Amino acid sequence: MIARISIIILLVTLLPDIYMYRRYVKRMLGNVWARIAWWLPTLLITVSTIGVSLTRDFAPHNLTLFNTYLFITALVVLPKLTFVLCSLAGRLARRMLKLRRNWGNYVGLVLVLAELYILFHGTMVGTDRLNVRQVTIEFDDLPKAFDGYRIAQFTDVHLGSMKDELMLRAVTAIDDMRPDLIVFTGDIQNMGPDELPRFAQTLKRLKARDGVMSVLGNHDYSRYVNVSPEEALRNERMTRDFETSVGWQLLLNDNRIVRRGSDSIVIAGGENDGRPPFPAKADLKKAMRGIHAKSFVVMLQHDPSAWRRHILPQTNAQLTLSGHTHGGQISLFGLRPTELVGKEDDGLYAEGKRKLFVSTGLGGFIPFRFYMNPEVVEITLKRTNK
Repeated sequence: MIARISIIILLVTLLPDIYMYRRYVKRMLGNVWARIAWWLPTLLITVSTIGVSLTRDFAPHNLTLFNTYLFITALVVLPKLTFVLCSLAGRLARRMLKLRRNWGNYVGLVLVLAELYILFHGTMVGTDRLNVRQVTIEFDDLPKAFDGYRIAQFTDVHLGSMKDELMLRAVTAIDDMRPDLIVFTGDIQNMGPDELPRFAQTLKRLKARDGVMSVLGNHDYSRYVNVSPEEALRNERMTRDFETSVGWQLLLNDNRIVRRGSDSIVIAGGENDGRPPFPAKADLKKAMRGIHAKSFVVMLQHDPSAWRRHILPQTNAQLTLSGHTHGGQISLFGLRPTELVGKEDDGLYAEGKRKLFVSTGLGGFIPFRFYMNPEVVEITLKRTNK
C-alpha cells in the first residue's frame, strides 16, 4: 500500500519542512541542537516510509506498528503541508492585493487545529462509538408471512484491527435485536486468517431463528499478502472454514430458502464483485440457480457497485445488502469521500421497486472513524400491499 505512494509521502514530508526551515525555523532557532531536533521527526518518518515501502505485502504484518507509523505521519506531515500551502497562497494574495499581512498563515493555523481535532477524535473516540441503525424497507411483493421480518446486518469487521470490546458490544447489540436472520456482508479479515481465531467464541454467540448467513469481501481472498498461489488458496480455505466453524452459512454464489408456512423468501449470496483491483468472482447465474422468477430475493453482495453493474440487469433480486465502503470512515458536514467514487456508499437506495442498502460497517483496515461511527443494522421488511 505505502510502496505505491512512497514517493508522494516523501515529497510532502520533505518539501514543507524545507520551506518552513528556510523561511521561519532557521531564524527562530539559533541553537544548532534545536535545529537538529526540528529535523528528527522528518528523518524518522522518511526512514520509516522507506522501510514500510519495502514490504512485499500490502502492509506489514505488525499492524500495531504500521498504524503507529500512519498516526505519526498524519500528526507531523499533514499539519505542515496544510500550513505551507496556506502560507504560499497567502504570499501570492499579499502580492496581488498589496496586503500588509500574510493572512494565509492564520488560515493555515486554524486548519491545522481542525486537522489535529479530526485526527485525535477519529483515532481515539470515533472507533468506539457503536451505532445501532434501524431501517424499515417496504415492498409490495413481499410475501405476507414475512411482513415484519427482521434482518440484522453487520459487515466489514476487519478483525485484524478490531478491538475485542467493540466486537463483543456489537454481538450483544445484535443478540438484543432478536432478529429472524443475521447476515454478514464481507471483509471478516484484513490480510489473512491468522487474525480470526481469537474472536471465535464471540462470533459463536450470534444466534437467530433462520441462522447466520455470510458472503466474502475483497479482503477475504488473501490478495493482500505476497504468497504462492498454493498458499493463497490455503489461506482462503482457512477463512471459509473459520466462518463455517462459528456456525455461519457461507454463500459462495449460492442461495438458501427461508420458509414461513406456505410463504418463502430466498437469501442469495454472490462472491465479491468489484471493479479492478478488487476481486470479481461473482457468478450470479449460479447464485440464482433454481430460483423462481416470482420469488422474493434478498441478495448479499459485499461491493455495492455491483448492484447497478450486474445485479439489477442480471437478476430479479428485490433487495441487495452490501458493505465495503465504510462511508469513507469520515464525514465532514455530511460529506463523505466515498461519494466521489460511487453513487451508493451509505444507506438506502432505490431503482424502481428494487432496493439497495449499504452499511458503513464496524471496522476498517485503518482504525479511524470521524463522525462515521461503527454500526450494526436492524432491517425490518414491511409489506405495503396488504
